[in-house]
Amino acid sequence: MGYREAQTNGHKAEEADMQDTPTDSYGVAAGELKQFIERVERLEEEKKEIAEQIKEVMAEAKGRGYDTKVMRKVISLRKRDADDIAEEEAVLDMYKAALGMS
Repeated sequence: MGYREAQTNGHKAEEADMQDTPTDSYGVAAGELKQFIERVERLEEEKKEIAEQIKEVMAEAKGRGYDTKVMRKVISLRKRDADDIAEEEAVLDMYKAALGMS
């Protein structure tokens, strides 16, 4: 069998496989896809609810006199590695010094 024949026979085998594929396999894939999408949608809803709760906490803190912008900065810093923070602050100080701001 030559190269051309092998190529042709290979395509016929693929076509046969595609024709023999039961439609149920698409239904299972569609069902699984739907489950993933629904999970993401539920998580998005939970995320929305959590964001609302955070907003309420920040409003309460603001009502008690706290600066919520600074609070958000502190929360952001607490998530980061101390070395990263120190490096960023060093660069910031250098830039401020270069601009005569320190």
